[in-house]
Amino acid sequence: MQCRFGDKSKFIPAFLLACFLLIPSLAMAGHGEAKPVKKGIMLAAFGSSMPETQPAFDAIDKAVKKAFPGVPVYWSYSSAIIRDVLAKEGKIVDSPVMAMTKMMDAGFTHVAVQSLHTIPGEEYFGIVETVEAFEGMPKGISKVTVGKPLLYSDEDMRRTVKAVVANIPKDRKAKDAVVLMGHGTHHFANIYYPASQDYFSKVDPKIFVGTVEGAPSLDEVKVLLKKSKAKKVFLMPFMSVAGDHARNDMAGDEDDSWKSELTKDGYKCVPVLKGTAEFPQVVDIWVDHLKVAFKHLDAH
Repeated sequence: MQCRFGDKSKFIPAFLLACFLLIPSLAMAGHGEAKPVKKGIMLAAFGSSMPETQPAFDAIDKAVKKAFPGVPVYWSYSSAIIRDVLAKEGKIVDSPVMAMTKMMDAGFTHVAVQSLHTIPGEEYFGIVETVEAFEGMPKGISKVTVGKPLLYSDEDMRRTVKAVVANIPKDRKAKDAVVLMGHGTHHFANIYYPASQDYFSKVDPKIFVGTVEGAPSLDEVKVLLKKSKAKKVFLMPFMSVAGDHARNDMAGDEDDSWKSELTKDGYKCVPVLKGTAEFPQVVDIWVDHLKVAFKHLDAH
């Protein structure tokens, strides 16, 4: 019997369609079923080697676990120097790379990473670049999102100013000045510090922001202090924890510490060794940023 071309043309598309439908089944059979969704959180801090700062990290850990019950939380420190110091003391803290590797090995498919840095500077963008490299690896993590650092939006700035003001020691009087020591950076994100000065000035004209390694400098703060006619100065870290910078560069007894320099200028200095992570209102900002990042894990 002679077959017509029209009969063959009906057969060929049907055969190809069957092949295409079969391919996913073959692939699935070869690699096993799709991994079930497993969500986790990774917290990335700069870190500190000082035991006095641990309560601040514990407070963040507690707040995150309360906001995300049942979701596993991993920690990492982005500072290699701090990790090395802790390792010599027998305390092992993962780097962001190691924490993400462990989460990938543990079968996590969706990970929300929260930066515990103050500004979106070099450390923050280093975290972003590191963790996003894990997204889409074969048999790895399907989705990675990163929560913004403390200061990012106008709302963040306003909430942070309100939180810091609320945590100034109660015995501070209106005529007393408050000097906040930020870390500072050569990264363009250093602009957040002079911007913070503007926000603080609108709320309290006797609060001044300086940095250890950026701008405004202590010399610039001194000019504003002189104009304020304050005689007493409360020194507070504008950092997540009261670590080495706060205890030595700000409140230390060395001649070049901020306390020593301002004392020589005739001010009575009162150091306050509490980082912003010890303020519940500040922790709430990081948690809110994490909530946004966690929600975005479901976005396609």
